Order: sequence, then structure tokens, then C-alpha cells
Amino acid sequence: MIQQGLIKDRQLRMLETAFGQQMMEYLYDPQIIEVMLNPDGRLHYERIGEGKVATDTIISAEQSENILKLVASFKNQVANEEHPEVSTELPFEGARFQGWLPPVVSQACFSIRRRAVAVFTLDQYVEQGALTLNQADFLKNAVKLRKNIVIVGGTGSGKTTFANALLAELSGDQDRILVIEDLPELQVKVEDLVSMTTTSHISMRDLVKGSLRMRPDRIIIGEVRDGSALDLLKAWNTGHPGGVCTIHANSVESTPHRFEDLIQEAVVSVPKTLILQALDLIVFIQRDKSGKRKITDMVELSGYDKGEYILTPCKI
Repeated sequence: MIQQGLIKDRQLRMLETAFGQQMMEYLYDPQIIEVMLNPDGRLHYERIGEGKVATDTIISAEQSENILKLVASFKNQVANEEHPEVSTELPFEGARFQGWLPPVVSQACFSIRRRAVAVFTLDQYVEQGALTLNQADFLKNAVKLRKNIVIVGGTGSGKTTFANALLAELSGDQDRILVIEDLPELQVKVEDLVSMTTTSHISMRDLVKGSLRMRPDRIIIGEVRDGSALDLLKAWNTGHPGGVCTIHANSVESTPHRFEDLIQEAVVSVPKTLILQALDLIVFIQRDKSGKRKITDMVELSGYDKGEYILTPCKI
């Protein structure tokens, strides 16, 4: 065990050296939420309230490839031409690393998403103009009434950060809460909490199915991206209301259809009734060019008619 610890310490020092001083400063800057390296070698970052910034820092092909291989090695993975993807959690600030090697890309590249250090509250979203006071009050009540809430948006729109703001409303709650994610990003301040993450052998669907045997009161999903959507909706509809999840979709209107697409990864025939019964509230968050986030739509799923889902704007 001591020998393994020494090996990990040495690997960590090598990793810090490979990233370099500039990148390590970005990773520990609480205002920077993402660091990105493109195949051209240029380093970019995104700072809260500032948007994306292209730096003057250029990383060589040799250094970027070395970073990916060291990250993989630190997690006992392999990165080479046959295994060009590296997707894991970094030991720095719980950051999420997604990288690619040639031949998928012309030169090694990656994106590092920092885990939120502080959780924004709904009231802070109101202060920043991202949410109206009435919207915030409506959402607080929806959490209290155990509504199933789906947070929708594009990549980098702030879905997970907003999910944490909703989950902050559960602080001190007596419910038994199960949180299921690919990488740990959601934060729930309750005593009776079980947090689970997927592995290369245990899928999101496996965890959702298994969670039902652990007596949850609420089931929270970091992001729904596969056939686990079916199991989640079944769980929410069979005695486990009050859930929160995020999903990639371009609008509130496309959200039920996005669930249909994911459900079809598990079954051929989509149970539309299940979607109607399980999804209560759909919230769309959008990021503008300056990097500012805003809640632009909040609707309730109220029916299905002539091949279309009926979405009703929330009475706020």
C-alpha cells in the first residue's frame, strides 16, 4: 500500500509538470470553469462572467500527447492509437477531463471542466438577472412539492450548476437521496445521501436499476444520455417523485422527443404515457455569447395530441 502511494505521488508530480505552471494556475483559479486545448495547440479558458478567452499560450504536440497519456496512466488506463479517448476525473479540484489523441484528431486536444467549488443559490441567480424572483419562488415550491424537474440546455449552458442551485433547496431535508452521475459534480447537503458514479463496467442504466433496491425517496441524475432514461422515468413514476436530472436538448419543445430517442436505445416502442406521467417541469437554460446564463423557458408537460406533446407555460 505504501509503495502504491509513492507511485501515485510520483505520477501526480509528473502530471503537474506536464500541465505546466500556466495551466495549473488556471485549474486552481476559482473564477475559471473550463480550460480547453485545441488541436492547433492554442490554450483557451472560460471565466465566470467573461466568456471564452483565447490565450497566447501554445502547447506543443509532444506536451499535449504526454498530458493525455499521463492522465490515462494516473487512472490506470491506456491512451494510444487504438484507445484514443481519455475521459476521467483529475486529482485537481475534482475536474473532469475529456481528451483525444490522433488519429481521431490531428493533434492531441482536451477540455477540462472544473467542479463547482461554491454552489450558487436560486436567490443568487435572481441577483444576477438569470432568473426572476417569481421564477425562483415557483422552482422552490416545485422542489418542495416533489415535482420531477428536467433541466435542459446545450453544452456549457450551465445545466449542472443550475441543478446544484435546485438541489441546495434540499439542504437539511430528511429524505433519503440517491445521486447518480458519470463524474461527481452534483452537491446535496443532506444526512441520508448515497452518491454513485458509473465505471467502465457499471453503466448509468445499471446504477438506476440498482438504486431502486436501496429505498430512495428521491433519485437525482447528473445527465441522462442513454437508455437509462427509461429506467429513470419508471422510477420517478413508481413512488420516487421529486427527482432532478439534466439533458442535452435545443429547446423545451424538443425535450420529450429527446427522451424518446434515448428510450429507444433500450426498447423499440416508446411508452409516451410514461413520459407524460413522469416529467412534470422542464426548465431551459441558455448561455449568450458573453457567457452569461439565463433561464429562458419554464413549462409543464400537460398532454399529448395529434403527435405532439402539449407544453403549458408555468403560471408564474
